[in-house]
This record gives sequence, C-alpha cells and structure tokens, in this order.
Amino acid sequence: MSTPTGRGSLLAQPVKPPSAGRIAAYTGLFVLGAVVGLAGALVQAGWFPGGLLLALAGAAGIFLGGCRAAGSRAGAVAPAAGWVVAVILLTASRPEGDFLFSAGGGSYLFLLGGMALAVICATVGWGRSSGARDVRLGK
Repeated sequence: MSTPTGRGSLLAQPVKPPSAGRIAAYTGLFVLGAVVGLAGALVQAGWFPGGLLLALAGAAGIFLGGCRAAGSRAGAVAPAAGWVVAVILLTASRPEGDFLFSAGGGSYLFLLGGMALAVICATVGWGRSSGARDVRLGK
C-alpha cells in the first residue's frame, strides 16, 4: 500500500523522456570521448610512459568533466562509451595488416586503465550533497 505522501507514490510516476538539449549534450560528450580515445591511442605509444599518463589523464578529464557538466552519472557514461567505441575500433587489425595498438604492456595499460577510470568516474564522480552551503551537515 502506498500513501499520497509516502515513498510508493514516487515510484508510480512515469519517467519523462530527456529533452532535446540533453540528448544533444550527451551526443556531444560521446563524440568528445571518441576524440579523446583517438588522441590517447596516438599519444600513449608515442611518448611512453609520459604519453600513457597524459592519455589516461585526458580520459579521466573528459569522464569527470562530462559528469560535472551534465550534473549526472550519465554525463560520465556518454564520453566513456565514445572512448570505448573509438578504442575498440582502433584495436581491430585491417586486411592490410595495419593496426594502431601493439601487443605491448603500454597498450594494455591504456585499455584497462581507461576502462577502470570510466567506471570510477561514473560511480564516484558525482558526489551527493544536500545542496546546503553554509549549514553544517550532521548536526
């Protein structure tokens, strides 16, 4: 049973579809994530180990920045999805035998580290707060 002011009434409300602006923002974050994934793939192998750190810092920046800019965890998921799509497409070898990632440790650190950063930024990137600025919380 649910009451008009109880928790059950909140669950019965239908979910509103996202606005056109929010869809455009998430699409832009997806494209930015793909660009960062492409740039990171080129930098991480070129200037090892500094390039690897720079590529992972760029990935963390776009994931956390998307989370903060959108004001939700989906803001981190959109660029992370773009990053993963770009990186996975770059790992596939072509019929000519060309590929961008070698089988070295730096490439695996970039792939696994970027995925770990995406999960970290999506889960803890948007901290919960009460919205109160001058009030001491917990008292």
